[in-house]
Amino acid sequence: MTFDQLIALDAIVASGTFRAAADRLNKAQSAVSHQIKKLEDELGFDLFSRDAYRPRLSPEGEVFYREVTRVLEQVNDLKTVAAGLRSEQEPLVSIVITATMPLDPILTLLGEVGRAFPATHIKLVTEMMGGPLARLMSGEADLIIAGLDDVPIDEVETRPVGTITIRPVASPAFPAADPARVKSRREMQSYTQVVVSGTGGKEYDQSRDLLSGGQRWTVSDFQAKISIIKAGLGWGGIPEHLIRDELKTGALVPLAIEGYPPRHTEIFAIRRRDRPMGKVVSRIWDDLGRGGIQDG
Repeated sequence: MTFDQLIALDAIVASGTFRAAADRLNKAQSAVSHQIKKLEDELGFDLFSRDAYRPRLSPEGEVFYREVTRVLEQVNDLKTVAAGLRSEQEPLVSIVITATMPLDPILTLLGEVGRAFPATHIKLVTEMMGGPLARLMSGEADLIIAGLDDVPIDEVETRPVGTITIRPVASPAFPAADPARVKSRREMQSYTQVVVSGTGGKEYDQSRDLLSGGQRWTVSDFQAKISIIKAGLGWGGIPEHLIRDELKTGALVPLAIEGYPPRHTEIFAIRRRDRPMGKVVSRIWDDLGRGGIQDG
């Protein structure tokens, strides 16, 4: 039994087919099939029932695979420990944050880390929608702080750090701004919804709360979105921490829309399992787990 055979088994279960597993491992499908066949011969039982179109774990395979996942997690943990033991300060740590969360809590944390590790250059970037996930999966980010929409859970490690509230709002002069009446989705289709475009490309475009069939303006960031909404040219969802003053003064008012309630999104610190953490990233990861980030 080899570690590569266990990796192949995990890839097949995670991706659903031998071919997809081969693509994921950058190997020929025949090589992956051969690894599993050798493993089955050694174990003395079939890992997969191959009667269906997609390989399905046999009863024995399910029990064996549960143990395999534990072994793989332990190996990843060992890699992380080893990386920390042999590493000095990373020369560069890249962190990407969803633009929906407040920066103040993470800036306080990073300030402390920067003082503890002055030789490390910390790169902090904010991205829209699926941008953080795209940077993480491409290897451009060491860790991200974002929601879990479309995140490949089997490939990452996560820990909750806070909650963000997205609230639909409009200018008080906007035709649909009457707070005493719930507006139907059909009625809101006649008004312009302002949305922010994602920065992760099509694969990671995570636009949420889009009102199908309605008029739409697309902007590049939340400040532009807020300005357009305050000007009475449309409505849309905004993170509460960005418009707290406007809500207090009445420059913006919350909207009551059928099927479009305020959305509470849990935010997570997310890192790839296959990338060991160095000393600085480990410190940030641990501090995020202890602290937390709320809709400030």
